[in-house]
Formats: sequence, C-alpha cells, structure tokens
Amino acid sequence: MSSPDPQVRAARNHSTPAPGRGPVVAVTGAATGVGDLLVRRLAASDEIRQVVAIDERRGEVPEAHWHVLDVRDPAIAEKLRGADVVVHLALDLDLESDPAARTAYNVRGTQTVLTAAAAAGVHRVVLCTSAMVYGALPDNDIPLSEDAELRATAEATGVGDLLEIERLARRAPRAHPGLNVTVVRPAVLVGGTDTALTRYFESPRLLVVAGSRPTWQFCHVDDLVSALEYAALEKVDGEFAVGCDGWLEQEQVEELSGIRRMELPSAVALGAAARLHRIGLTPSPAGDLAYTMHPWVVSVSRLHDAGWRPSRTNEEVLTALLEEVEGRHTVAGRRLGRKDATAAGAAGATVALLGTAALVRRARKARRRI
Repeated sequence: MSSPDPQVRAARNHSTPAPGRGPVVAVTGAATGVGDLLVRRLAASDEIRQVVAIDERRGEVPEAHWHVLDVRDPAIAEKLRGADVVVHLALDLDLESDPAARTAYNVRGTQTVLTAAAAAGVHRVVLCTSAMVYGALPDNDIPLSEDAELRATAEATGVGDLLEIERLARRAPRAHPGLNVTVVRPAVLVGGTDTALTRYFESPRLLVVAGSRPTWQFCHVDDLVSALEYAALEKVDGEFAVGCDGWLEQEQVEELSGIRRMELPSAVALGAAARLHRIGLTPSPAGDLAYTMHPWVVSVSRLHDAGWRPSRTNEEVLTALLEEVEGRHTVAGRRLGRKDATAAGAAGATVALLGTAALVRRARKARRRI
C-alpha cells in the first residue's frame, strides 16, 4: 500500500518541506466534522502549499480552494488535478441513515475517489475507517498489533462499509500502479460525534454483559486530525491506529463516570437488542454490543515511531465525552424525549428496560391488528 523501500519511506517521513513548497492536499467531506477541522489545520500549516476542499456545500475556510460536488461524481477527477495527496473523509456513519443508502454512498464514494485520484495523477490517498475493523472478540490480544487480522463482521453499525473500504484500499495500488493508500483507524472517537459507543454513556446505567471483559480506548477528534495531518505530510504511512495510550477497564470507566452498571446475561442482552432493532425501535443492531463486551484496544506504535503523541489521556477524553453528552438520555441505543427521560431517571434503568419491553409488546400487537 506504500513504498516498499524502507529507506525511501524513512527519508520521506523525516523530511520537512520548506514553507510554500509542501504538498497540495485535497480533502473530501471538507465542510463539516473532521473534514472541516482538518481543512482549518492544513490551511494554517506552513508545511502545506495549498488546500483543496471538496463537499456538497461550501465550508467556512476562505483560505481553501473550494469545489462543490458529490464525491460519487466522476467529475471529481478534474478537481483533483494538481493535488499530491487526497484525504477522503466524505463518509456517512449516521446511526439514523438508511443502511442501504449509507452503504451505497460510502462504498461508491470511496471507489470514485480512488479511481479519480489515480486518473488525476495523485500519488497518495488517505482513508479513515475505524479500529472497529479489527473486531471485538474475547480472545483479542490487549493491545492488538496494528498488523493484526481484521476479524470484524458486518453486524455492527457501518462496520460492513468500513471493511469494504479497507478491501478497496488494499486493491487500489494493484489496480492503479503508482497510487499509494494510507489507512487511519481511530479508536472510539469523541468530539462532536454521535455513535452507538458514545450513546452508551448517555444511558442511566452502563449495560454490562455477564462474563464479558470490556476495555475502553478513546480518540479525541483533535488527535485524529493531527494524525491525518501526519499522513497527509507522509510522516507516517501504511495502515495505522490512532488513539490514547493504553486503555481503561470497565470498573475504571464506572468510577470515573459515576454511572452504575446494570449486568444482564448475554442471551437476554443480545436477544433484546436484536428484537428492538428488528422492529425499528432502536438504531443499533445487536452487533454493536460486542464493542462494549470484548476488547479491541489497539497499539499506536506507528504514530509513536513517527514522533506523534496524543494530546489527551483516556481519562481526559472520557471526561470530555461525559460533558458533551450531559443532558442526553438513551436507553438501548434509543434517544428518549424529555418526558421519557424524566421517567427513566426517576425509576432507574430497570423500569426503563421494562418500558422498552412494553414498546416491543405494543409493536407486536399493532402488527397483529394490521
């Protein structure tokens, strides 16, 4: 996926372009979220010659050169001409998105960007997936090597899309000789994000599956942006993870958060999650639970070797997450309205679970009447 010559890679990783002589970097998904933060960072860097920003609407960074179009449009090839590196961040990982439409956008968009980059003469594409692609399994090493096999399945939200993007990344250099692909895999991302894993901390109780061994490794969005900058500047390449050093055990998470646990047998927790998702009451499939049950902590040694360090600890990022979700209330992955949240807070997690069970029964009765 990158230069096979270690000496060439080492020389490139430790070179520093002169101001105004660095690469031209194109960023997709540039108007919001991680893309917006990266465009701002690159535009302020003396090591970047120019930033080309691509999105379906114009963003708010005037220093960037903007193109407004869908990343699935083959015309993107013309917009990428002159770029040295493309950082592809135009992904839909919204819990509420239609799964088929989400997959069509994510996979087709990545295919188009890779093909267009090769046609435009771009020499490197940086893709961002997630450490979730390693899979959350009871026999995982702690931490996993960045070279560990990707053992995830498509059962969790968006993970199927990310695995397909990883496959595209591996095939691209063979299909397009001269095109290098770097893959960045963040741990649990915190900072303006809404995922099944951040919603876990919006619950009145932290669900723990009996007999499981949860471990938590976080990645603040600012650290992901700095790691993407490293990749854009070719200070690190290949496939690498990004996140805080080390991890937190479930007991530490409970102590730091002040949220007590609710322990359920595996069959009950997984069965309820599957039923609630199947009838449309929750956005999260049962596969999301695995990432709160089993370890998927990853080493970040490649970034460390390149001189990168996280700006925050796991404890600090968890604190930031708890501040961000304060006032939100979620049960079984489903956001509650103010009235439901008051009831859940007063009655506790047991009554909240009974409430979701009642919703299941009500939905079944309604379907029988149709």
